[in-house]
Amino acid sequence: MNHKILVADDEPNIVISLEYLLKREGYSVLIARDGQEALERIARDKPNLVLLDVMMPKKTGFEVCQEVRASDAASSIKILMLTAKGRDTDAAKGLALGADAYITKPFSTRELVQKVAELLARPA
Repeated sequence: MNHKILVADDEPNIVISLEYLLKREGYSVLIARDGQEALERIARDKPNLVLLDVMMPKKTGFEVCQEVRASDAASSIKILMLTAKGRDTDAAKGLALGADAYITKPFSTRELVQKVAELLARPA
């Protein structure tokens, strides 16, 4: 099964590297450059997983996560928060809002690929 992954990040270098990395692993990759666009892509394209940056224009990753979890249509989508905000309170907030996992930048690409595969293997 070809999983669809939405990369929601406003940092072009991160988007390019994640897109390359995930496509190399065989995933279909969608891109959103701000929180509002992420919500629109989630509603329209129903990705299996969202790699979600916390600090984005229009809506934060926290707000996107909260809205996705409140939506019946999208609530089964896996969310991996990917952020430079590494404090324990930020991770706790992301997980409390419904994120399935939380990885801080800079991250190991091997760790990220492993976590993506693990999340996608979990039943919805």
